[in-house]
Amino acid sequence: MKAHVRSNWRNAVLVCRKCAKKLDGGFGPDGDERLAKALRKHLTLGKGRKAAAGIVEVDCLGICPKGAVTVVNGAASREWLLVQPGADLDELAVTLGIGAPKQP
Repeated sequence: MKAHVRSNWRNAVLVCRKCAKKLDGGFGPDGDERLAKALRKHLTLGKGRKAAAGIVEVDCLGICPKGAVTVVNGAASREWLLVQPGADLDELAVTLGIGAPKQP
């Protein structure tokens, strides 16, 4: 049996599944997708451990904000984000360290 498995992830982002489910979407071009799925699509990261970064929905993180989703950057776990529906996904990706800054 293998003792470990490698991934291509530079970073891991944890998204609260319970918060995302309570909002029932609110992200993506049409505003009908959950945050994790919309962010994966927007950044075209790929799937699974071969992706450039991991965006993982996890069980309740315990913050439970009204009208927002709790997000944790695994590399900077002291700062948790509360993301409102309709947030700019480019800006969020830069804040999380998984996207390139916008070019003027």
